[in-house]
Amino acid sequence: MIVPVILSGGSGTRLWPLSRQNLPKQFLALTGVSTLFQQTITRTCALDGMSTPIVVCSEDHRFLVAEQLQELGVGGASIILEPLPRNTAPAIALAALQALQADPEAVLLVLPADHLIGDPSSFGEAVNKARFLARKGWLVTFGIRPQGPETGFGYIRRAESLDANGYKVGAFVEKPDRPSAQSYVDSGTYDWNSGMFMFRAASYLDELQCHAPNIFETVSTAYAQHRTDLDFIRIERDAFVAVPGNSIDYAVMEKTDRAAIVPVSCGWSDIGSWDALWAASQHDGDGNRLEGDVMSVDSRNCLGRSSERRLVALLGVDDLVVIDTPDVTLVAHRERVQDVKKLVDQLKAAGRSEHISHRKVYRPWGSYDSIDLGERFQVKRIMVKPGAALSLQKHHHRAEHWIVVSGTAEVTRDDEVYLVGENQSTYLPLGAVHRLRNLGKIPLELIEVQSGSYLGEDDIVRIEDVYGRA
Repeated sequence: MIVPVILSGGSGTRLWPLSRQNLPKQFLALTGVSTLFQQTITRTCALDGMSTPIVVCSEDHRFLVAEQLQELGVGGASIILEPLPRNTAPAIALAALQALQADPEAVLLVLPADHLIGDPSSFGEAVNKARFLARKGWLVTFGIRPQGPETGFGYIRRAESLDANGYKVGAFVEKPDRPSAQSYVDSGTYDWNSGMFMFRAASYLDELQCHAPNIFETVSTAYAQHRTDLDFIRIERDAFVAVPGNSIDYAVMEKTDRAAIVPVSCGWSDIGSWDALWAASQHDGDGNRLEGDVMSVDSRNCLGRSSERRLVALLGVDDLVVIDTPDVTLVAHRERVQDVKKLVDQLKAAGRSEHISHRKVYRPWGSYDSIDLGERFQVKRIMVKPGAALSLQKHHHRAEHWIVVSGTAEVTRDDEVYLVGENQSTYLPLGAVHRLRNLGKIPLELIEVQSGSYLGEDDIVRIEDVYGRA
């Protein structure tokens, strides 16, 4: 059996403002009804000989991963929580150690969670070739046949052939300038570096121990102290702090003499920018990709995306990206979208929060949308899923009013437990220990009005929580 390893720790900065720290691009439906993460899971499950996946993600995204797996009906996945981002070499080492617990001969298929593959059949053929090489001890990377002199990707040069299934790796090349990229494409011996791999778990750990022993030793120490929490595998934070950050390319693949490459043309895109998303999308007669409530007159080759409650109108413009969200609107030329990260850096430097979370924030129990915010008040629209409950909590700096819009709420307030129905309300004074629960079969929707001297989300003292956050 092959163990799919889905790396889901990226932040997707270049797809801001849709992709943010608390909801990065892999968990967004950018190219269809399912998210990129779900498409990756579905694609691997369709391959022959696949076992349940291992997902490596951050603590902040654990409930997104669990919920999106549940939506697909995928059970039994191992969800490893990285305490801190340490790049791909340590993340894959954690997955390898986990896989070896079940099978000492485990072969890993390592895939980023946020890539698009338009031709799954060709990808499946490449996986079968890589499987053959991996079982013989090769560390296989998948090279994408270049469609042009792209300067945004690294390249891999092919060397001698290996049993008609692939090639030895001749060299890894950093992102080139355009003349160099053109020479690579013209040579016919270079492929784009996709960041996808296949190898035996034991082979990878052997090479990691040889070429990056500090990473191997510190990851092994941290993994040995892991514990299971609900459906999650928690890695010991204090031990993981000592792990050096490095990519698999730098730590292992560029140093090992067991690196192999399987070239493939499979409609691949890393969706690394808004222009890449436009290129990977279907267009209308004017070359536009318009999503949501967007109108266009005499506009060409644009990407337009509206938020839920606002019309976006394009008039007489070409080659623009217009992304509207409830709290941010991005307008950029398609040739400049690689620089979106500069805007995010400005937000960070200014101490703002628009790069961290959307106005609508998802929680394991449902979601809340911050409708209005003033100096001493905040208004939220809250949705609680059937059977779900918020933590038992209190606040030091704010009081709350809850007005039920639909459904029935079970409210705990200090020593009281009572029901609040539609068009009814309740008051939670400052310092009151309280909880909200939906015992019904339909979503519970309510309006929360907060008032007080401080309204930040860190003014929550969790006393008890079914999701392990207390």
